Amino acid sequence: MSKPPPETTPASWPDGLRFAFGTLTVLPVEVTRWDREAARAGMLCAPVAGLVVGLAAAAVGLFLLVLGAGPLLAAVAGAAVPAVLTRGLHLDGLADTADGLGSGKPAEDALRIMKRSDIGPFGVITLVFVLFGQVAALSEAYGGSWGRGALATVVSAVAARLALTLAARVGVPPARPEGLGAAVAGTVPLRGAVLVTVGVTALAAGAGFGAYGPVHGVLAVLAVVTACGCAELLLRHSVRRFGGITGDIFGALAETAATATLVVLALG
Repeated sequence: MSKPPPETTPASWPDGLRFAFGTLTVLPVEVTRWDREAARAGMLCAPVAGLVVGLAAAAVGLFLLVLGAGPLLAAVAGAAVPAVLTRGLHLDGLADTADGLGSGKPAEDALRIMKRSDIGPFGVITLVFVLFGQVAALSEAYGGSWGRGALATVVSAVAARLALTLAARVGVPPARPEGLGAAVAGTVPLRGAVLVTVGVTALAAGAGFGAYGPVHGVLAVLAVVTACGCAELLLRHSVRRFGGITGDIFGALAETAATATLVVLALG
C-alpha cells in the first residue's frame, strides 16, 4: 500500500466513511478515493467504524446470552467478533509492534522484524495477555449485567478507533514511505482530532449515564480518557523508537486503547 498522492479536492463525508470502513473493517465497502484528503476524512470517521464493529460484537454476545450461555462465552464473542471484522489486523499489528519494541535492535532492524510475516516470542506473549485481559474484563462486565457488558463492548471498540484518529494527527510522522502508516500519518488537523475526541467522550458519557446513572457516565468518560492516555504513551514511545508510525503501530494502539477501556469499565 503506497503513500497516497497529494491533496486534491476536499473529500466528502461519504468518501471518508468509505475510506474508514474499507481500510479498518472487512465490510464490503469500496474505497473510491485514495489521497490525503480522503485519508483525513477517513481517520476522522474511524470511530464510526468502531461503533459498527462494537454493535456487532455486542449483538453476538447478547444473542449467546439469550441462548443460555454464560458471561465468559459472551466475553469471548466480544473479543472475537472485532478480530473477525478486522481480519485480525489490529492483533497482528500489536504482535508485530511488540516484537519490534522487544527486539532491542536499531530502528531499521526493528522495522524489518515488524514487517516479517512470522510472530516472535514478544508478540505471542503480548497477544496472550491482551486477549486474556479483554476476555476477563468483558466477563466481569457481562457478569454485572447484560447491558453493562454490551456497553463495555461498544465503548471499547469506539475508543480503539478514536486512538487511530489521534495517532493520525498533524505532527506524527510515518516511519516508512509506504504502507497505511504513510497513507494516513499527519492527515488529521489538531482541531478535528480534538472535536472527535470530545464527541466520542460525550457520547460515551451519555450512554453510561442514560443506562445506569451519573456514576457510570463518569466511568465511561474515565475509560475513554484512560484509553487515549495509554495509546498516547505507546504512540510517543513508538515514534521515539522507530522514528514514526506504521500500520502495525496503528493496530497496537487500537488494541491498547480497547483493553484499557475494558479494564476501567470492569473495575467500575
